[in-house]
Amino acid sequence: MIKQILNRLPRKPSKSDGRDSVGGPASVSSSSSSSSARSGDLQTSRITHLNSQISGSPPGSNNLMHPSIVNPRMNGNYIPPVYEALPSFKDVSNTEKQSLLVRKLDLCCVVFDFTDPTKNLKEKDIKQQTLLELVDYVASTSGKFPETVMQEITKMVSINLFRTLTSPPRESMILEKVDGDEEEPMMDPAWPHLQIIYEFFLRFVASPETDAKLAKRYIDHSFVLKLLDLFDSEDPREREYLKTILHRIYGKFMVHRPFIRKAINNIFYRFIFETEKHNGVAELLEILGSIVSGFALPLKEEHKLFLVRALIPLHKPRCMAMYHQQLSYCITQFIEKDCKLSDTVIHGLLKYWPLTNSSKEVMFLGELEEVLEATQAADFQRCMVPLFQRIARCLSSSHFQVAERALFLWNNDHIETLIKQNSKVILPVIFPALERNSKSHWNPAVQSLTINVRKIFSDHDPQLVAECLKKFQEDEAQHKEMISKREATWKRLEDIAASKTSSAA
Repeated sequence: MIKQILNRLPRKPSKSDGRDSVGGPASVSSSSSSSSARSGDLQTSRITHLNSQISGSPPGSNNLMHPSIVNPRMNGNYIPPVYEALPSFKDVSNTEKQSLLVRKLDLCCVVFDFTDPTKNLKEKDIKQQTLLELVDYVASTSGKFPETVMQEITKMVSINLFRTLTSPPRESMILEKVDGDEEEPMMDPAWPHLQIIYEFFLRFVASPETDAKLAKRYIDHSFVLKLLDLFDSEDPREREYLKTILHRIYGKFMVHRPFIRKAINNIFYRFIFETEKHNGVAELLEILGSIVSGFALPLKEEHKLFLVRALIPLHKPRCMAMYHQQLSYCITQFIEKDCKLSDTVIHGLLKYWPLTNSSKEVMFLGELEEVLEATQAADFQRCMVPLFQRIARCLSSSHFQVAERALFLWNNDHIETLIKQNSKVILPVIFPALERNSKSHWNPAVQSLTINVRKIFSDHDPQLVAECLKKFQEDEAQHKEMISKREATWKRLEDIAASKTSSAA
């Protein structure tokens, strides 16, 4: 009875049963193997189809496949077994040119390894010649580019240009060295090839046949971000092309303008407050210089925030010498647009003023002169006291270039006028530094310049100079008296300590 009941219960399937059942492991294995086989057949058919396009033979021809080459892979792209040149544009009819253009773009989507100059020489030459043909075609074509062509162009450009940039590890990008020499930039071995692609894309973006309304679907925010990432390239030639291309994109695709400005801001924020490492800050600032010069008046609050939050803090990094010229141009462009911003800029310069870097201090003084030249009297008065307290410290600097550059401010007629108009406030601040320099500075050039500046004040308001001199002499006498009292106090303490020591002995 028990055996009959047990026999009626469902049995656990055995391993042999599992192999034969529909849902068992054997069917899964069979399914995956058939799937991989199908994907392999698809890949083979794609390669065969590409070969047939290249050679003009039907897809089923056997002479396309080389048994020694099976799906070689390089930089994430498959190299077709046969990589041959396509016909020239002049050898086909006008109706076939668009189809040939797409095929040539597809041919150029294969990426080769240029770190080894001995590999794929024939294929590299074919691709280079094809790219040169594409450059000529884009420059000479008439008629709007269709959407399919735009898609293929951005695809080819993306595959070839958007890559992970490699650079040697280093702690910081500081160009100020003991010997004054700059680091040699790394030159990309693939540059002769990349240059043609950049030239092709530049001509495509600048071409009047490129419809921005259609192209913006492919040159989108993601594309622009990847383009901006390339500004960190070590190769200055690549950054120069990127600068030109991004400027063209900014001019042509108005819908992308706010996004591009915001993306550049984010690059600056990361550079200023996190890494202090970026190769393309100068080029990005050069683009921004032309953008700022085109801002409409009155300036939007967004643009003023960009000045305060991004441009002024760019004075903070130690490697400012890399991009100071472009930064100074952007700053002066803002002040020329709205002179009331000069007060904000001057306070920003004082905030980031270098304390231990003399060469950087000289750069700050040069930029300060450009800012003051565009400053109006009312804005000057709001910042003149803290400004000339800093200039007084520069005048007293033992580094002769810093003191000399500060004294050169009086060579500027506009700045000299501003100082004369407010001499009753400014001279008492800087007079002690002028007096000490004229008597005791070690550099004769600084002494001579100081005497000239002092004479300017004497000619303008001799009574004020006499009052400042009297005040200076009184302060010096008080200072000497304080020093003598301090020395006497220490002497008395030493005598007391000595007497206690002798009495204890």
